[in-house]
Amino acid sequence: MTGSSENQTRSYLMRRFETLGIHPRGKLGQNFLIDLNLLRLLYESAQIDQNDVVLEVGTGTGSLTSAMADRAAAVITVEVDPIMHEMARQELFGKKNIRFFLTDILENKNRLSQEVLEAIRQEVAAGPGRRFKLCANLPYAAATPLISNLLLSDVPPCSMTVTIQKELADRIAARPKTSHYGALGVWIQALCDTRIVRVMPPSVFWPRPKVDSAIVQITANPKKRARIADLRFFHQFVRAIFFHRRKFLRSVLCSAFKGKLEKQAVDGVMEKLGLGETARADALPVETIIRLSDQFRELLPEEKREIL
Repeated sequence: MTGSSENQTRSYLMRRFETLGIHPRGKLGQNFLIDLNLLRLLYESAQIDQNDVVLEVGTGTGSLTSAMADRAAAVITVEVDPIMHEMARQELFGKKNIRFFLTDILENKNRLSQEVLEAIRQEVAAGPGRRFKLCANLPYAAATPLISNLLLSDVPPCSMTVTIQKELADRIAARPKTSHYGALGVWIQALCDTRIVRVMPPSVFWPRPKVDSAIVQITANPKKRARIADLRFFHQFVRAIFFHRRKFLRSVLCSAFKGKLEKQAVDGVMEKLGLGETARADALPVETIIRLSDQFRELLPEEKREIL
């Protein structure tokens, strides 16, 4: 069974953990997907083939790693738990196209591991036509900063197929004037196409989380990405206008650009886009937010485009 998905059943995991004298660590997001059909749905939805360099965050026992390595050009798998890292290395011994990293994918909430990013660059450059994909059963705490920062990096993936909390999936796919609509959804939808592949109950994981989960697929859309002149400015702008989501947009914008733009300039942009004094960020479609961002970027000299 070494390196097969069979080592992801609940009974196998319980025996293996008992033998090692360890327990799953909740603070590291160690909830293992034990429904083998859903595990298969996860990696088959990613449509991995011999041109793909795949990043996995959360190696775990290596079952998903193994299945992807059988299809991919290379798998770069990252694990923060030394015991799980060593377990997976033993399980997958002999698979030459896997690169193991014992590290946190996040150097901080705004910066990804530079050694992992460099490994991705190397593997993508190693063969013609190679593509970068993320496919993982993500630790819940890492999901938002990982997805957000990968889209801002110099190696954005062509697709991300991941298991995450259902609430986060709802935020990613949310539409204006709904409770889940916010900065993350706008940022992702401005660059990508999104779909929820499957909603999953707690019972398909071991140990069981307290919330529902979902398999989500985020696919890069080059035409969407090309509309945005300055990704970093747009990313900061979106975060700024949703920082106080229930305040009127005018007030939020005046605060965000205090010391950089006069209130009359803010009013001029809002009037140009037909936005009244009672407009709120969470009511604006993604397209309007892109236009709004462009207008403010054009008003600011380059040295003042950093939004705190």
